[in-house]
Amino acid sequence: MSKGRLEAFSDGVIAIIITIMVLELKVPHGDRMDELVPLIPTFLSYVLSFVYVGIYWNNHHHLLHTSKVVTGSMLWANLHLLFWLSLFPFATGWMGENHFAGAPTVLYGTVLLMAAIAYFLLEHTIMRAHGPDSILKQSVGRDWKAKVSLVLYLLAVVVALRWAWIADAAFVAAALLWLIPDRRIEKRLRQVNEA
Repeated sequence: MSKGRLEAFSDGVIAIIITIMVLELKVPHGDRMDELVPLIPTFLSYVLSFVYVGIYWNNHHHLLHTSKVVTGSMLWANLHLLFWLSLFPFATGWMGENHFAGAPTVLYGTVLLMAAIAYFLLEHTIMRAHGPDSILKQSVGRDWKAKVSLVLYLLAVVVALRWAWIADAAFVAAALLWLIPDRRIEKRLRQVNEA
């Protein structure tokens, strides 16, 4: 299988995930602006999840640009990531519908944690397929962002039942961490192409 086909399949799944998430935003039956107020928690959970899906889509794109071959283990690791991402609409809808209550926030954090672990596994599967001198391995380094994100997600899952607002702050902090452009892979690819 070509990496283009893998990327196209993944892009399609991610587009469907975003579409399903937006369908959770129910149109109010009234025509007044105050009719939108009850939708604020659902909208905020949608925005947060949209940002996360966008981050995964962007980083997935960069991952595949470093790849020259696609192996069977990469296909399975990619499906594993897509499985956890496909749970975003459910977790997002439940958390928003219940105004960021404890149990839905625990589930949301668990889905984020598992998606991060799945991404880590995909990353390492690609590095293993391309050897110790792979562009990805040279680009990622110690991957401090991934480690900090995992700690934030674990913290969120642990505290969400008691202090859901701390969990929510951890989710936002991790998303903000990844919104800062990470140019490591782009920089390394440029260096390889210029050499």
